[in-house]
Parts: sequence; structure tokens; C-alpha cells
Amino acid sequence: MATTTSEDALAKAFPQADAGVQPFGSRVLVQIRTPKSKTSGGIILTNDSKDTEKWNTQVAKVISLGPLAFKNRDTMQSWPEGSWCSEGEYVRVPKYGGDRWEVPLNKDETNEKESAMFVIFNDLDIIGQVTGDPLAIKAFI
Repeated sequence: MATTTSEDALAKAFPQADAGVQPFGSRVLVQIRTPKSKTSGGIILTNDSKDTEKWNTQVAKVISLGPLAFKNRDTMQSWPEGSWCSEGEYVRVPKYGGDRWEVPLNKDETNEKESAMFVIFNDLDIIGQVTGDPLAIKAFI
């Protein structure tokens, strides 16, 4: 079955990569959206442009949740409103904070090393769920 353009774009923005970490406690592991290498018109973006977008984007995909995420810390019961997000969903995260690291990916067609950025946040730090297209939200620079 062929994938749609949107699915292909999402796969490029959130490439498969092993973060190498499972969050403890009430923490949430997310993958930050990877910046595009070139524009829709075919112009190759400079590393400075990609770095600016990478460090300013606030859209992420939830990779995994710690065992106490979105639960009462004393009783370990789920919050009355339930979990704010689950694995595979797209969320808005703070620009600053969290524990950030990058995982190298395969080289792309321009022979530049690409990487996926992961961040662990406390469950209370997740700003909101992205209900629309996660690729349509632009980084504020």
C-alpha cells in the first residue's frame, strides 16, 4: 500500500530512531520535529537555517511515557481527566527545559549527517496536544 504525501512528510519530520532511554517516574519522552533539508521549491537550506528551526520548534511526537506520567504521585491512580497525551500523538512542548540529546541517523542524499532530537519533560510541562497538522505549525524565531 502506498503512503500519502502527508505520511511521507511526517516520516521525514519524525524519522524512526532509537532514543536509547526509557523515562522514569512522571516523565514523558518526545521526539522534536526534524527540520527540512530543502524547501518545497527545491532550495537546499543552510545548516544555520536548519539549526535555527531545530532549536526553536516546539512540536514533538510522544515516544513513551514513564510509569507515573499523568497519575497521582501518592496513590498512583490516573488523574480524573485522564492522560493528557499518549504514545504516537503530537504535542506542543516548551522551547527551553527538559533533558535534550541527539541520535545520529543515516546520511541523506547530500552526505550530511542528520540526527533526531529527543527530550524528556515532566508530564506537567507538556503544553498541549496538536489537533491539526503537526507540520503546519511553524517555529517562532
